[in-house]
Parts: sequence; structure tokens; C-alpha cells
Amino acid sequence: MTTTVSGSGSLKQPDYWWYRARTQLLHAALGEFLGRPERLLDVGSADGPSVAWMQGDHQRVTIDVDPRGLQPGEGVCASALALPFPDATFDVVGAFDVLEHCEPEKQAIDELTRVLAPGGRLLLSVPAYQWAWSDHDVRAGHHRRYTEDRLVSVVQGTGLRVLRSTYAFGGVFPFFVAERVVRRIKSRRQQLGTGAEQRLTPVSPAMDKVLMGLSALDQRVLRRRDIPFGSSVLLAAVKPGSTAAPASS
Repeated sequence: MTTTVSGSGSLKQPDYWWYRARTQLLHAALGEFLGRPERLLDVGSADGPSVAWMQGDHQRVTIDVDPRGLQPGEGVCASALALPFPDATFDVVGAFDVLEHCEPEKQAIDELTRVLAPGGRLLLSVPAYQWAWSDHDVRAGHHRRYTEDRLVSVVQGTGLRVLRSTYAFGGVFPFFVAERVVRRIKSRRQQLGTGAEQRLTPVSPAMDKVLMGLSALDQRVLRRRDIPFGSSVLLAAVKPGSTAAPASS
């Protein structure tokens, strides 16, 4: 079993446009399902800049396989494939851009479900479309990319009920496709090793403004409806049980 560690780009560039935009998009699409938990598990805390909206008065436990993603004296260095917690411990489990790093996939999703209390919510994000596979995925240690249907099927296979699923980063999608084409051409000229250091695509201040503006449009749309395409898939699900989950609008 493997959870590949390559070092999240957010460790060195937490202010990179994608991490800032993801904060907004996750909150817009999944924030209503956070509810008022007593205990929350944040899996993959190296991407902490994207989950500030999950903080609050509740107990928040963080884990990551990379100790650099954890605050000294806080959190647990552990894998999503073997969570060091009893069954039904948490009211909310968030795993943002984690599942694609885990093999076997089923073992990871089963673990995320196992530690979720009845009535608890699972919040996920994953990268979209296997056709978009590039050297970025190799460097990041990904095992797969997803369609919305595939992620829904994986989650439903654990017995959870999906409350919402949608694509995100739809506004910047043309730029994403163009960037992946360029990466594919360049990757043919070099050999890449899994787990090599991630390299975020440089973005000028002007382009940063454009990308953040387009992502802000996504944010407004996601507060009202789903998006049919994009470079990420977002999902909220509930574990059957006696505790009522927040209703989707």
C-alpha cells in the first residue's frame, strides 16, 4: 500500500493563486455541509491554506504523511491508509486533494468512512479527468485523476449518501487545458521520476489577477448551482445514522 510523499507546493508557495482560489471554491461549494461539528479531522494538512474556513470552536485534528505540513506539537504524522483513530470518532472528515495520492484507493476511502460518526459528513476534492494526466501528476505522486461520476461511485461504494458533487475551476478551464497541452509536449523531452519536487507553473501578477477573477465567478456560481466541468471535483457525503446532516440548498 502506498501514499506517495512529494511535498505539496503549498509548503513553499502558500500564496500561489490556485491555493487561494481553492479556499474560496471549497468554502462556496462545501461550507454549508460543515455544520457545527464537535470533532473534525483534516486529512492532508500540508494544504492548510485551503482549509482555514474549517476552523472554529470545535476540536480540529490534523494529519499528514509529511511532517512539514503539521505545526510543531500539533497534529499527527500518519497516512490516510491507516488512520490512528477509533471508529466513529469525527463529525466531519475533510480530505482535499488526498485520495488521488492513495493506493489502494478503496482502503483510503474505507478509512475515511470508518472514522466518521453516524450522521457525519465527508468533504472531498480531487483532480479531474484522466486525459489531463501530465508531469505535474507524476511529480505530485498521483495515482489517478477523477470524473465526477467516478468519485460519486467510489464514495457510494462505502455506503455513504452523496449530498452534493460538482466540478470546480470551470472559469479557468481553457487555461488549464492549454497548460496541460504545453506540459505534455515538454514531458516528451525529459524523463520524470515519481515523487520529484513539484513545480508550480509561474504566473505573472497580471495573470494572477485574471485567474483569481475567473475563480471568483466560479465561487458565485457554486453558491447557487453545480458546475458541469472544471479541473477539480468537489463532493460532500453523509454517513447514514441518527444525526441529521445539513440539507443541501
